[in-house]
Amino acid sequence: MYKKCTVLLTGLFLATRLALAAPGDPLPGDEAIRQQLAQPSLSCVSPAVVPDAFALEALTAFYRQLDYQRVWAADARLEKLLEQLAQLVDDGLDPANYQLATLRRLASDPASHPQRSACTEVLATHAYLQALRHLTYGQLDQTQAEPLWRSSNSRAPAPPALFPTFAVTHLDDLPAAFAAARPDFEPYLALRRAHAALRQNPPRNWRRVPAGDLLRPGMADERVPLLERRLADEGYLTETARSGPDQQRYTPRLVEAVKRFQARHFLEDDGVVGPSTLAELNVTPAARLEQVRVNLERFRWLAREMEPTLLLVDVAGAQLTLFRDRQARWQTRTQVGRPARPTPLLKSQVTHLTLNPTWTIPPTILREDKLPQIQRNIGFLASQNLKVIDYQGNEVNPHSVDWHNPSGIMLRQDPGPHNPLGQIAIRFPNPFSVYLHDTPSQHLFTRETRTLSSGCVRVERAMQLTDLLLEGASPAERQRFEELLASGKTRNLNLPRPVPILLAYWTAQVDDSGQLTFRPDIYAHDEKVLAALQASR
Repeated sequence: MYKKCTVLLTGLFLATRLALAAPGDPLPGDEAIRQQLAQPSLSCVSPAVVPDAFALEALTAFYRQLDYQRVWAADARLEKLLEQLAQLVDDGLDPANYQLATLRRLASDPASHPQRSACTEVLATHAYLQALRHLTYGQLDQTQAEPLWRSSNSRAPAPPALFPTFAVTHLDDLPAAFAAARPDFEPYLALRRAHAALRQNPPRNWRRVPAGDLLRPGMADERVPLLERRLADEGYLTETARSGPDQQRYTPRLVEAVKRFQARHFLEDDGVVGPSTLAELNVTPAARLEQVRVNLERFRWLAREMEPTLLLVDVAGAQLTLFRDRQARWQTRTQVGRPARPTPLLKSQVTHLTLNPTWTIPPTILREDKLPQIQRNIGFLASQNLKVIDYQGNEVNPHSVDWHNPSGIMLRQDPGPHNPLGQIAIRFPNPFSVYLHDTPSQHLFTRETRTLSSGCVRVERAMQLTDLLLEGASPAERQRFEELLASGKTRNLNLPRPVPILLAYWTAQVDDSGQLTFRPDIYAHDEKVLAALQASR
């Protein structure tokens, strides 16, 4: 009886408060928040903000956990939130997307402060949760912006949560909340610092270097003074003052500065200023910032794909890194697909090796590369140790084939020193018929630009990588591997355990020496991601 009376009196008290409240007075916090959450839009701004279904569900769950109490009305929390939103610029996220200017204006007006306006309160929370979500998962849906094919046996990242636990527990330490949302991934954090440095210290009096003839060491050219100033402004030179007839001379000191620039931009560091070097020199400071912004988004995606053990192929950088216990244990150079035949982006699991592999020539290479040579001289087949086979693997007499309209045949190269797959192929499920492999073209690894293959990834020191992938194999399994390899016959060998592999793409990073480096966007992926980021504003 006592409990029933208490409930009745409480209900009458709340009803009286609501009835006596002046039209301009705020409703009790829980009721005002509930009413705002029931609305499809936040109309305290113009145009009104319309959260999507996921964001509305997140807002409702967030306030339900807090018993529908206001969170931004006390302890200067809103001011601290605005500080954190402003700092998103160096995450490559536009603070305007999180209502920064609007919230500042609303916070300065007592009538619209979260203490009195449930709309302002919920708008601030919407910005807060959206910022944390974008820091953790990325602003864009990778499946739409830069799709990554994924095998059924590979681990997929967990789908986005409505909001992380720390969104509530760290309300009194918002810097810690935002730090927790950022990827705990050093490449991301280093690139974020580099973005801040670029933004805060733009080059002075930036000017394009005009096109012209190849500029070689020792030559005189009227562009040299401008080139010298540009390299000095960007930190590649410490002294620039030269006068007299020598000021247009391309001196050894300037050549070394150009080489440093080329190395940091993934160009052949030969000191010759040609079209590729000019193209990188003439990327504007604003475009460089956008390039870093694009790769911050990619690193948010990449951080979620990392696993304790992982083979990571840096496609644009033509490198491969083996991670163990989340630490880079081994790294080597690779050769990747040229722009016309790009290496696909994917995640899979390495399951087995092919020792002494044959090479069945893919249809595109057969049609575009081999067929014209066979048509000119059928002896090309014998010179390359190529056999003609049908789809069942039976050998076909090459003279019985109409090479101007071939059908039902394939070309296969047997194992041997000239086989383009070398001694080993490293296999993983994918629909693109790509794999990692050894190569007899070892000299090509010395090139800085290594977009040379037809999509597969050629690996320098492939046998060392194979040895690492066989970690955990028994002595008997190791011996069997050695015997199969020495036999010269084509055999498959399963790994002791599958190893995750990720073929990913990025065009800016901070290297081990702390220098910001750029790579040419060999597959023109950057512009697509940047367009998606700009469209999401």
